Amino acid sequence: MTTPPLTLEAPPEPVSSNTGRMPPGLKRSLPFYAFKPWVKLGSPILLFEHLLKTYGNIACYRFLGTPIVFINDPEYIREILVTQAASFVKERTVRRMKVLLGEGLITSDDPIHMRQRKIAAPAFHRQRIAAYGDQIVACAAHQSETWQQESPSGQPIDISAASMKLSLEIVARTLFNTEVTADIRSINDEVNTIMDLYNFIVAFPKIESFLHLPIPGIIKFRRSKGRLDAVVDRLIREHREAAARGEPDRGDLLSMLLASKYESDDPTQQTGMSDEQVRDEVLTIFLAGYETVANGLAWTWYLLSQNPAIEARLHAELDAVLGTGATQRLPTLPDYPALRYTEQVFAESMRLYPPAWAMGRMSTKPIILGPYTIPSGAHFFFSQYIMGRDPQYFPDPLRFDPDRFTPENKAARAKFAYFPFGGGSRQCIGESFAWMEGVFSIATIAQRWRMIYLGSTPPEVQAKITLRPRDPLVMQLIPR
Repeated sequence: MTTPPLTLEAPPEPVSSNTGRMPPGLKRSLPFYAFKPWVKLGSPILLFEHLLKTYGNIACYRFLGTPIVFINDPEYIREILVTQAASFVKERTVRRMKVLLGEGLITSDDPIHMRQRKIAAPAFHRQRIAAYGDQIVACAAHQSETWQQESPSGQPIDISAASMKLSLEIVARTLFNTEVTADIRSINDEVNTIMDLYNFIVAFPKIESFLHLPIPGIIKFRRSKGRLDAVVDRLIREHREAAARGEPDRGDLLSMLLASKYESDDPTQQTGMSDEQVRDEVLTIFLAGYETVANGLAWTWYLLSQNPAIEARLHAELDAVLGTGATQRLPTLPDYPALRYTEQVFAESMRLYPPAWAMGRMSTKPIILGPYTIPSGAHFFFSQYIMGRDPQYFPDPLRFDPDRFTPENKAARAKFAYFPFGGGSRQCIGESFAWMEGVFSIATIAQRWRMIYLGSTPPEVQAKITLRPRDPLVMQLIPR
């Protein structure tokens, strides 16, 4: 969930041979290349593509004297996320998002991150996540039925907006145990307002020290953040009050977060999260679990519309598992393992259009990667989008082929050639939930509808916090 900086400079001269050398890269400051087609503000993917094509799987440049290293090698990524993980922290653009997410699981570093993850873990246990399957299906079925009532013969819709609406309903049910109320819409509106300010927040030097100043962008952020905190704080307070009255656990993620305790060897030392910590995690879950899956679903519908043979194979699986005609039924939890091809479709969609399209780390000590030695304080970026479209790891990479994700093909591939949810100790805690939401949403809707893309040209990507379609993704709904 990182938008890497673009105002970057060239790498230093190679260090002396007895300490290694820096990777190859740009020889001058990036502004020197301002009129090159691969330098475009807000489009770091163009820069990454150029670096890979020109310099190979590892390349570097500088930003205000800080080395920046772009990596497209699964083993080097493993070194950063797993083997040498203790030598890295979140890089600047993610840490800057603490002004919104506080010390949530996305932004915090150890030891805070490890403590919070242990406290939150019970809320994301596989058995707990499984309990949300029926709610996911109910939300997707409701959307499908709404389409049927509004236009039995099908209608053009913006599937990106529709996927956002569906994901919002799912997060409202599972996170807060409620429908999409005015409170939930308020959270959504304020988060969207703040996300529109993302580039401003990231680019503003030391914004944390200036949040009290009457600067227009900061004023807008401060007001939205205040309204957002007020709504979430009230929901937390209401949940705590209900628990104090002895009301049964609602089973939603917020209730579980409030009930979770930090497990220690001394039972008398078990503690939970403060209201502020819970709020940080609620906002993190809302942001990470809402827009990411929604975008993954939108891109999946587009890709299916362009690949009728794969769409037909998906429908054949759904008919075999869920029945047809009078015997057709909605998916349930026992069906999940049988929806193997549906899962492969979603996985292949996230290869071509990964919602979390890039991520980064900052080194806290000198790092050795192969023949290279990179100093402390360097920033490292790697892109799920670039890796997923690289023929080194995915032959004929632009071809949509869910069979890339059969068990055999997955086992034959380097682990970090595909990492839509990150990896290592910071791998997304909600990964199991995201897979279930994606598979059940696709199955529930695709058993009743086909979609035809109505655009005249392929959609363009917009690499912000998540990988969105730049323009509305208009589809014609066709009843099956």
